[in-house]
Amino acid sequence: DSACKNRPLDLVFIIDSSRSVRPEEFEKVKIFLSDMIDTLDIGDRTTRVAVLNYASTVKVEFPLRTYFDKAPMKEAVSRIEPLSAGTMTGLAIQTAMDEVFTEEMGTRPATFNIPKVVIVVTDGRPQDQVQDVAASAQAAGIEIYAVGVDRADMQSLRIMASEPLDEHVFYVETYGVIEKLTSKFRETFCAANVCALGNHDCEQVCVSSGGSYLCDCHEGYALNPDKRTCSAVDMCAPGRHECDQICVSNNGSYVCECYEGYTLNPDKKTCSAMDTCAPGRHDCAQVCLSNDGSYSCGCFEGYTLNPDKKTCSGVDMCAPGRHDCEQVCVRDDLFYTCDCYQGYTLNPDKKTCS
Repeated sequence: DSACKNRPLDLVFIIDSSRSVRPEEFEKVKIFLSDMIDTLDIGDRTTRVAVLNYASTVKVEFPLRTYFDKAPMKEAVSRIEPLSAGTMTGLAIQTAMDEVFTEEMGTRPATFNIPKVVIVVTDGRPQDQVQDVAASAQAAGIEIYAVGVDRADMQSLRIMASEPLDEHVFYVETYGVIEKLTSKFRETFCAANVCALGNHDCEQVCVSSGGSYLCDCHEGYALNPDKRTCSAVDMCAPGRHECDQICVSNNGSYVCECYEGYTLNPDKKTCSAMDTCAPGRHDCAQVCLSNDGSYSCGCFEGYTLNPDKKTCSGVDMCAPGRHDCEQVCVRDDLFYTCDCYQGYTLNPDKKTCS
């Protein structure tokens, strides 16, 4: 059993509980539903099941979104009561389309490619138009299986069922033997899972497909022409990554890095320029000038940058051309004052002499 998981389905049972179905026969239908649930791989990400009960009216007993475990689902089935009136099969299929096969009610989006399947169980002839409704359902991608019991009208079953009819129309003489259809549906929904059995030669991922299989690869790998083995994709090829600056390929994946002077942002993709003039990040003796992820050194007024581009030396402020004293320049650390020769006095402008 563990080697035979059915493919994920969005499966809706539509069961006839009209007047012609006696109470003990309806109990047999519920046993059939429970047995079917037992054979299915029920779960949020595997097969979801809904049940519609119909006669002259239609009742959604539970939609696809309600139960993802077998026990509570079977308990809900055991509580279903017959409606006991006419046989409005067309209305039931229409209700399944309108009220059950919707994302709000638990049907998975079309992009998931989960098959939408209906199994109609009836013992009579529909009292409404089934043909157009069934055609609309099939056009909407719903696969219909028709199960006829005892007095069921075979022509109506064939009208509502999907093609090929010999795979979608079933008939049993009485409700007493309806359970034997469980194995039929098990074969239909559960082709031997070659992948689970290990009878494949896929290097990475095996995808079961109708009794056969296809090979696939993990993310970051591509299937080789032999359709079995996989090769790592260059995730750093242009257009394959989202790195702002540097992409580093890493065994079918990649990580982003930044140029020197930049740091990786929390999104692990983009980069921001570091404050390269923050304490401890530079080796300038006096002034650090940040410049888009890099830096240069400068000096305070009165100093000049040495050839090493890092340290500074004091400037001789009394060197020719650096001052505006008329006669004598007196150096005072980083500044200077003017003075005059003997016999002259400094004018109020502190520069010229009289």
